[in-house]
Amino acid sequence: MNPSVSTQESRVIVYDRDALPPPGPALFDVDAWRAEGALDGAAPGRGTAFFIDAPFGRVVLRRYFRGGWAAKLSRDRYVYLGLKASRPFREFELLRRMNADGLRVPEPLAAQVRRHGLLYSGALMTRRIPRSRAWPDRFADPDLDWRRVGAGLREFHDAGVDHADMNARNILFRDGESAPWLIDFDRCSYRPGHAVDGGRNLARLRRSLDKLWVGDEARLDRLWSALLSGYSS
Repeated sequence: MNPSVSTQESRVIVYDRDALPPPGPALFDVDAWRAEGALDGAAPGRGTAFFIDAPFGRVVLRRYFRGGWAAKLSRDRYVYLGLKASRPFREFELLRRMNADGLRVPEPLAAQVRRHGLLYSGALMTRRIPRSRAWPDRFADPDLDWRRVGAGLREFHDAGVDHADMNARNILFRDGESAPWLIDFDRCSYRPGHAVDGGRNLARLRRSLDKLWVGDEARLDRLWSALLSGYSS
C-alpha cells in the first residue's frame, strides 16, 4: 500500500494510490453512487454503511455517526484536533497496519475528513470482504465451527487487537469458513506484541448474541461453551 493525501478546500482525503485514482468529493457521496446505479444496499444499523459496486471493485462506504446521548448534540460532527487525531484517519491507519500484519480485517482504501469550522465530519471506504456474511446470518449454519470461532478471536487478542465494539454484527465469515473476520475498528487499538485480556470483548459479544439469538437458548449455551473452549485452547 502507498498512502497518499489529497487536500481539496475543506476536505482532506487519505487514500491508497495503488488501488484508487486520485479521488474527488464524489468518492464519498452516497447519492452520486446511487445516481450511477452502483449502490448495492446498506448494512443493518443506523444507516452508516453502504455497499457499492465501484469501478475499482466492491467496497463499503461508512460514514461516522454518533450514538447514544452524544447524538443529541450532533449526529455527525466531531471536534477537529488535527488530521492524525481524527477518527477516519486513525481507523484507516489501524487497518493499514493490521492488513500489513496479515490479520483478517478489511483492506482500507480511503478516508475523508471534511472541516466545518472547528468541527469535522468523516467517512471511510474499505474493500468488501468477498463472499462473506455477518454472524447473525450464520446462526442456523450447522457447519459453523464455534471452537474455530473462539480460536480465531483469541488470535486477534494475542496479536494485540482490542476491539471497542465486539458484537455479532461486527464479525463476518467467508462462505464455508469458520475463521472470523472483524470489521468496524472505530475507537479500537492495536499494539503488536502486547496480548489483550479479551474478557471485556467476550462479555460484550455474549450480550449481543443474547439479544440477536431467537429461540433455543440452550443451544446457544452449548455453542458458547464450544467457543470458550476454542478460545482457551
